Amino acid sequence: MKLAIAGTTGTVGKHVSAAAEKAGHEVVRMSRATGVDIVTGAGLAQALQGADAVIDVASAAAASTSAAVSFFGTSSATLLAAEKAAGVPHHIALSIVGIDGFRSGYYAGKVEQERVVMNGPVAWTILRATQFHEFASQLLGRASFGPFALMPVGRLQPVAASEVAASLVHLAESKQFGRAADLAGPREESLVEMARGYLRATGTRRAVIPLRAPGEMMRGLRDGSRLAGPGATLGTQTYAEWLQNLPRTS
Repeated sequence: MKLAIAGTTGTVGKHVSAAAEKAGHEVVRMSRATGVDIVTGAGLAQALQGADAVIDVASAAAASTSAAVSFFGTSSATLLAAEKAAGVPHHIALSIVGIDGFRSGYYAGKVEQERVVMNGPVAWTILRATQFHEFASQLLGRASFGPFALMPVGRLQPVAASEVAASLVHLAESKQFGRAADLAGPREESLVEMARGYLRATGTRRAVIPLRAPGEMMRGLRDGSRLAGPGATLGTQTYAEWLQNLPRTS
């Protein structure tokens, strides 16, 4: 198969490209670095020629609700229009477990993405996954101040980005349409303890201070609505196993 992948420079995009190539597929990497802009549509027509499916794992560091909704809504609509014009028969999008009803922040952007995809002109599959193992370290990068780090109190079921990637490629191969079963990690974790474990694993000396952060997203992390529900597919790699493969900084 020829798979066009949007967002190949991101956390999961690199794994999707690797998984697709390992399975013997031809991969078209779509990012601004390769001359393809999924918001403006630049380079899309050429990139999508002869593609059997598009896997969209593109993301954006949106600072506001309006920016997130604009990015995911516009990029999805642009991709789908280009796919229809090129005759691409299948659009696969990655989304997030438990985002139903969100009206603010990044999750509102993903809600808009799902809406555009489900009402678009191309047959679609949506895979919702829980947060990746990298989630705690990403938050640490934004909330560390000298020897301290603020970390929201939350409950997660983190999943390996590589396992999410493999599932997306499998969905493309199997031509499964509609909402796929949610994908989550094998066990529940505390976000604060994930951060502490990451710092220990990388040899970083920093005290983690728990914080009851405000906002819709953070409330969802505390109340367990970001955890997998009945019928979800569970990955195999635990967070502790992922930590074992991290390089130490000291």
